[in-house]
Amino acid sequence: MLPWSAELSGSLHEHVIDSDLLKGNPLGDPHERPLWVYVPPGYAEDAERRYPSVYVIQGYTGQIASWRNRAPFRQPFIETADAVFATGEAPPAIVVYVDAWTAYGGSQFVDSPGTGRYHSYLCDEVVPWVDARYRTRADPDHRAIMGKSSGGFGAMITPMLRPDLFGALATHAGDSLYEQCYLRDFGPAVRALRGYDGDIGRWWLDFGSRVSFTKDEDQLLIGLLGVSAAFSAREDGTPELPFDTRTGVVDPAVWQRWLDWDPVRMAAGRAGALRSVHSIWIDAGTRDDYFLDLGAEAFVAELRRIGIADDVIRFELFDATHAAIDYRYPMSLAWLCQRMATK
Repeated sequence: MLPWSAELSGSLHEHVIDSDLLKGNPLGDPHERPLWVYVPPGYAEDAERRYPSVYVIQGYTGQIASWRNRAPFRQPFIETADAVFATGEAPPAIVVYVDAWTAYGGSQFVDSPGTGRYHSYLCDEVVPWVDARYRTRADPDHRAIMGKSSGGFGAMITPMLRPDLFGALATHAGDSLYEQCYLRDFGPAVRALRGYDGDIGRWWLDFGSRVSFTKDEDQLLIGLLGVSAAFSAREDGTPELPFDTRTGVVDPAVWQRWLDWDPVRMAAGRAGALRSVHSIWIDAGTRDDYFLDLGAEAFVAELRRIGIADDVIRFELFDATHAAIDYRYPMSLAWLCQRMATK
């Protein structure tokens, strides 16, 4: 395994998209965003051929450049995705890498007064921008979305909310079944916030004043702050935590706002949209740190309960934690492309 970049068989085009929807966002984050578009081998040779597209979204604290990260003895996803097409493992497709970073480390790919209109940015700006500039097959049967962790959550909810755009998805350990993946962090967060007089805003100021992730509580609190900004921000943009920061008592009204974004709970209300999705890949490690293997099981059970046929779903649990499962991404990418090719 070479420790440096490999030459791609296809081509990666790096763009900057100027978003009207992200202008004036609550955190003052850039409205000009990087957007990477990969075209497969042979794209330039046949000017008439059109291709399905797969949108790739990142996990929490990830950003677009993370797709180039090279772990020891592993290739980054840009290269393993390219190999899927170069070897003929899957029919060719356009792969779009979308950035939804915020100052809090992520947006959960939803519209929120706490972060900005990131779901609308993806659906109403990025998708039309790509379709206007690349030879896509611009219909939901030939447009898929995939991601891991928070990106897996975004991949689950986006076809539910926009079945007019996306007809296939792949979620790797996507956030779901929130009483298992989120609730367990509330107690440790209360303990961590004792050092900040119960005020996560004080922690945030401290976090920004020093080298990040140099205190034990940083990873826990950045996630809670970011998800609160996405799911339960007040109208003025202030993130509201779903528990009392001194006692740990859950605030039912705020917690319900989180539960309203749980894919397991969303599925019944979006059953019609989900029934229009032709391909759903779901996987997770059996030792996932956030119990997202349980969330995956629960999501599959709910899909079956609302009448999603077994031949639509590809579900697998495998031996792993939440980390280092990037080797699964080219598997789901190939499967999505094979499925779209039959439509």
